[in-house]
Amino acid sequence: MSEQQSIYVDGEWRSAVSGATREILDPADAQPFALIAEGDAQDVDAAVAAARRAFDEGTWPGTPVAERAALLRRVADLLVRDREKIGLVESRDAGKTVEEGRIDVDCVADAFRYFADLVVGEGGGRVVDAGSDEIHSVVVHEPVGVCSLITPWNYPLLQASWKVAPALAAGNAFVIKPSEITPLSTVILIELLAEAGLPAGVANIVTGPGHTVGARLAEHPDVDLVSFTGGLVSGKKVAQAAATDVKKLALELGGKNPNVVFADSCATEEGFDTAVDQALNAAFIHSGQVCSAGARLIIEESVRERFVAELARRAEKIRLGRGTEDGVECGPLVSEQQRDKTEAYVASARAEGAVVRCGGKRPEPSDVRPVGGYFYEPTVLDQCHREMRVVREEVFGPVLTVETFRTEDEAVALANDTEYGLAGAVWTADAGRARRVAGRLRHGTIWINDFHPYLPQAEWGGFGKSGIGRELGPAGLAEYRESKHVYQNLAPKPVRWFAG
Repeated sequence: MSEQQSIYVDGEWRSAVSGATREILDPADAQPFALIAEGDAQDVDAAVAAARRAFDEGTWPGTPVAERAALLRRVADLLVRDREKIGLVESRDAGKTVEEGRIDVDCVADAFRYFADLVVGEGGGRVVDAGSDEIHSVVVHEPVGVCSLITPWNYPLLQASWKVAPALAAGNAFVIKPSEITPLSTVILIELLAEAGLPAGVANIVTGPGHTVGARLAEHPDVDLVSFTGGLVSGKKVAQAAATDVKKLALELGGKNPNVVFADSCATEEGFDTAVDQALNAAFIHSGQVCSAGARLIIEESVRERFVAELARRAEKIRLGRGTEDGVECGPLVSEQQRDKTEAYVASARAEGAVVRCGGKRPEPSDVRPVGGYFYEPTVLDQCHREMRVVREEVFGPVLTVETFRTEDEAVALANDTEYGLAGAVWTADAGRARRVAGRLRHGTIWINDFHPYLPQAEWGGFGKSGIGRELGPAGLAEYRESKHVYQNLAPKPVRWFAG
């Protein structure tokens, strides 16, 4: 297996300075299928230096907005052109179904187009009324500078686009570090940026582990902003490293997301079927490896037994396998470590009194192909309570916990009883209740009678330990900008404050 040069610095692909490489494993069979460069701090230093030169001395920050937007649109067109190839790479690298991979590519193209439209649609700054015709006052927005972009393994290309598109739209240069587990689609994105005509040095990538490449990107003195998406523990380390130079910081650190189901949403057969179906989607899309996964089902007691029984029945029928195979609905977990972590959470839940309604183990070899992959059965844990680790902590696997409530106040209290606050949903046929509960939930995105959709024009991010700042929407662009107030006196005259 020959090495794929996956470090891109100042417009050139290269191997790691150290010569180190890393095998990329297919999580469906645990076999290596790619070999990439394994960078370290030396590679980061070279990439940051290139980005620094591109920003301080290059043309990109001063490129007219219309030209920057045109490049982003060219990238979107190239993504559409290569949709099938990228979708297959994303499926094999991350373990998701190939259809999920294709949809990810569509969403990435949408993000590039959205930020292109957003910057073109802006005016020349916000005029501030100074109360005098002799004063011209305006607030303008300028790029932050050099950005460190650190992305997770579950949605490699999608999460990269949420950072790369606004960073470029604002006129920044960047160095991106994809997860060492799933780097391949981000490498393709950098190739497409070069094909679209982005100047050398503006976009750089260093593949390698978090404890070397990620740590150096977070602490590097020539970096102006760090944007990180990942786990809470790693996010705290990134924040501490960035604080040394008081860098701008954006963190998206996951969630433990409630899916609140009121009995009235299940009053009809259609309503019941929809709520159960959406609860499955909320918990088990991409094997639960989603930061906004509806991993906490909080259901009204009067419908709990019927709802959970049907949920478990359907979950048992989810077809596991390699994501590129026809008929497969759910792929493997991304790594052996992630499967071991999921097993440990289920074991602790059993020890704490949870009842396994389905799943709770690896599938039998006869039930899934190929053999040897990191598969885990979709699992429903009933009779859960807030003190359980599996309820408090983010599992990031196909595990759904069930809690019950009797009153609206109790439902809201349970849903908000988390240190996270990324997303949540409420299911009810009562429009007034829907608005009340949505208003009381302390989470960054609230769905009413739905779960998982997002819009590139709407901000994404969380309350509490789910992070700092927002991605997508106008606020997502603002993360990559500095605001500057320009105050011009059109008729200057002496102030005469001092008598002398």
